[in-house]
Amino acid sequence: MMDKILRKIKPSKEEEKRVERLILPVLADIKNSDIKAIVGGSFAKDTWLSGIHDIDIFVKFNYKKFRGKSDKLADILEKKIKKLKPVRLHGSRDYFQLNRGNITFEIVPILDIKKASQAINITDISPLHALWVKKHKLQDEIRLVKTFAKAQHVYGAETHIMGFSGYVLEILTIYYGSFMNFILGVSKWKDKTVIDPERLLSNPLKELNKAKTESPLILVDPVDKTRNAAAVLSKDRYYKLIDAAKKFLNTPSDKFFELKEETIPKNAISIEIKVSKGKSDVVAGKLYSLFKKIKRQLILKGFKIKKSGFIFKDRAIFWFIFKKEKLPKFKDVKGPPLKMKKHVERFKKKHKKSFIKGNYIYTKEKRMFSDAEKFLKYLIRKFKK
Repeated sequence: MMDKILRKIKPSKEEEKRVERLILPVLADIKNSDIKAIVGGSFAKDTWLSGIHDIDIFVKFNYKKFRGKSDKLADILEKKIKKLKPVRLHGSRDYFQLNRGNITFEIVPILDIKKASQAINITDISPLHALWVKKHKLQDEIRLVKTFAKAQHVYGAETHIMGFSGYVLEILTIYYGSFMNFILGVSKWKDKTVIDPERLLSNPLKELNKAKTESPLILVDPVDKTRNAAAVLSKDRYYKLIDAAKKFLNTPSDKFFELKEETIPKNAISIEIKVSKGKSDVVAGKLYSLFKKIKRQLILKGFKIKKSGFIFKDRAIFWFIFKKEKLPKFKDVKGPPLKMKKHVERFKKKHKKSFIKGNYIYTKEKRMFSDAEKFLKYLIRKFKK
């Protein structure tokens, strides 16, 4: 079965040559005496999948000469590649995007470092990640793991996904040694899993910054012991992968590698939103922020959410499953404690229909919305203005 899947997902020699023919001119156009352009990401590691042509180009600046100008690297690079007419995008350090044929290039300025401790920005470490992955020679096993994760909709560390990044999946595959060992390992994960592939720390939970250990998976970066590579991973994606691994072990099938559109639970209330033009990650990030804002408002107004989800493709869908879709039209509003007599009297004057419950005075107040679906539609109109 695995050989059959690999034939589908592994780039052919012809595809490799076709992509290389588009990469070489871009590298040549960036070439300069002060900088060195190299291919990065999954293409450099040879862990890329057939049909996926997003290529990272890292532009390395001399460390000694430019380490004091880390915040200026994007400005310097922009002048050097002006003739390519790239689009500048904002990030922890700004980078650039351009299209050639069916390939999207992301051109990222970095400092040319030899060890992680020299990094000023997280992107500086990327070439070290590539070197670590390449030396283990498990490219095909990694391809299987990535395809499996994509099919389960847990692939990607973007804000709106909060899943497993490509690098995290590469580390995990190398740690377990093969696709099948990865599946076996994941199926045994508990509420909190700690993995340190290079055994860089004695106790990662204590030695890592507390803010980096809140994710369900603590994965010590093998080239940077101060970093949890899986810090952005959500519990939802974590448990989704565990569940998929268990199901695959129970009934192995190539269907687990087939990407299907995410489905909305039958008992969910959902709303669809048109996606505006722009860079996919940026647009998705803004819509995800809207999703979280709406979720907070629903909770504040008394709606108990059992499950919720955000789906983003050519459209965005917010869905929610409520404990109760309709709330009582009136809600109890708590007043001051009975011992605060003056405040109680004021409360009574303001609210003619008051009552006592326990040691407090209360009144009834009509809800603006008691129907979850109507309130959801109202919030969408309000926040989308």
